[in-house]
Amino acid sequence: MKPASFEYHAPTTVGEAVGLLADHADECKPLAGGQSLVPMLALRLTRFEHLVDLNRAPELVGVTRADSTLRVGAMTRQRVVERDADVAVATPLLARAMPFVGHTQIRNRGTVGGSIAHADPASELPAVMLALGATMEVASKASTRAVPSSDFFEGTWTTCLADDELLVAVHVPVWEGRCGFAFDEVARRSGDFALAGVAAAVELGGNGAVQRVALGLLGMGSTPLRATQAEEALLGRTPSAPDVDEVARLAVADLEPPDDVHATAQYRLRVGAHLVRQALQAAL
Repeated sequence: MKPASFEYHAPTTVGEAVGLLADHADECKPLAGGQSLVPMLALRLTRFEHLVDLNRAPELVGVTRADSTLRVGAMTRQRVVERDADVAVATPLLARAMPFVGHTQIRNRGTVGGSIAHADPASELPAVMLALGATMEVASKASTRAVPSSDFFEGTWTTCLADDELLVAVHVPVWEGRCGFAFDEVARRSGDFALAGVAAAVELGGNGAVQRVALGLLGMGSTPLRATQAEEALLGRTPSAPDVDEVARLAVADLEPPDDVHATAQYRLRVGAHLVRQALQAAL
């Protein structure tokens, strides 16, 4: 099939882009890498009167570090982030998750902001951002605002972005000190969306005990999730002390994952617990 007809816009600045979003409201859709939107348009699963192509706005591209925060422009290609030495040093968890995103060809075109704004609950980057406590930089014609990742994702393919708002960048906290990170997932084939996955980050204090921990889960609900019970169970424990089997059980105890043609809910629960166990052991 082919997409329904639409009017194409190619702004060169963020100001122009948000102006177009304000003018056309819910009849308008931003186009980033197009790895999700273009197939949906082609299959006529969705349609819009106006498409705003963001690929000519250099303000939206780039990776910069300021003190304890890494800023990634929304239109930065996933492959660039995957290969960026500064990302590997500042946010190892993000670097470790990138190879799981689709295939190399997809990452060459796909963008960080596009993946986050698309908000697929089986996608890797939303779970990483939630785990690390990232902040979304959002702009409209009237103002800008900072949105915590915990408030950004509202449901499957749904975020808090209004029709006239644009995700401009994501600000990722840099975990410093004695930290360990791990990412793992299970998919039917390499490059497929995950059936279940986990992003794990652990920081040890001066006494050698866990003083900060984050577990982000993907494919286990309608949004990425934090395994807060499991996180709390790890705090204050030394790397050799935690009962990782019990922590893994707590991580999925209250979840109601989807039950579909790809995997049953029970399968996702068992695999999710297994992945938490593996990721935690690696991070610790």
